[in-house]
Amino acid sequence: MKAAPEAQKRLLELAKLDSVLDRLAHRRRTLPELAEIDELSAQRARLGTAAITVATEAGDLGREQTKAESDVDAVRARAARDQQRLDSGQVSSARDLSGLQSEIASLQRRQSDLEEVVLEIMERREAADAQVAKLGGESERVAADLAAAEERRDAALGEIDKEHGEVAGTRSGLSGEIPADLLALYEKLRGQYGVGAAMLHGGRCQGCKVTLSIADINRIRVAAPDEVIRCEECRRILVRTPESGL
Repeated sequence: MKAAPEAQKRLLELAKLDSVLDRLAHRRRTLPELAEIDELSAQRARLGTAAITVATEAGDLGREQTKAESDVDAVRARAARDQQRLDSGQVSSARDLSGLQSEIASLQRRQSDLEEVVLEIMERREAADAQVAKLGGESERVAADLAAAEERRDAALGEIDKEHGEVAGTRSGLSGEIPADLLALYEKLRGQYGVGAAMLHGGRCQGCKVTLSIADINRIRVAAPDEVIRCEECRRILVRTPESGL
C-alpha cells in the first residue's frame, strides 16, 4: 500500500486522539462512584429487607400483646365477679366458700402470670420498634449517600462526555484527511492490537517497543517515502519521521 508521507503522519495524530478516547472510555467504566453506588444500593436493599422482617415481627408482637392483654382482662373480670359473690355473702356453704376463695386465688395467680407475659411481650415489641426506627434512620442515611454519589457520577460522566465529544469531533475531521484505504487498514489494526500506527523513533517501534534489526532498518531506509511500512514484530503501521534514525 502507498500513501503520502503527510497522510501517514496524520495517523500518529489519529492514534493520539484514539488513546485519549480509550482513556476516557476506561475512566467511564472505572469511575469510583460506580462501585460506591453499587455498594450503597446493596446496603439499601439489605436494610429494606431487614426493616420488613423486623416490622413484621413488631406487628406479630403487637397482635400477641393484644391477645395477652385480652386474656388478662378476661381473668381479671372473672376474678372480680367471684370476689363480688364472695363479698355479697351469697355463698353460705363452707365448702362452696372454700372453693370460691380457692378459685379467686387461682385466678389471681393466673392474672399475675399473664401480666408477666404481657410485660415480656411489650419489652420485645419495644425492642423491635426501636430496631425498626434504627433501620429507618440507617436507610435514610444510605439513601442520602446514594443520591450524593449518583450526583457525583452524573457530574463526572458529563465532563467525560463533553471531552469525548470534543475529541471525537476532532478525530472525525482528521479522519477525513486520510485516504480511505489507509484509514481502513489503521482501523483494522487498531481493532486487533489497540493501536493501529506507531512512530519509528531512533530505530525502535514505539508500538511494541522493539528495536528493529539492521536489516529491517536498511529495508525501511531504501523504501519509497510513500510506501506504507509495517513493523515486522507487531504488524502495526510504522510511521517514519525525522526522528526515526534512518
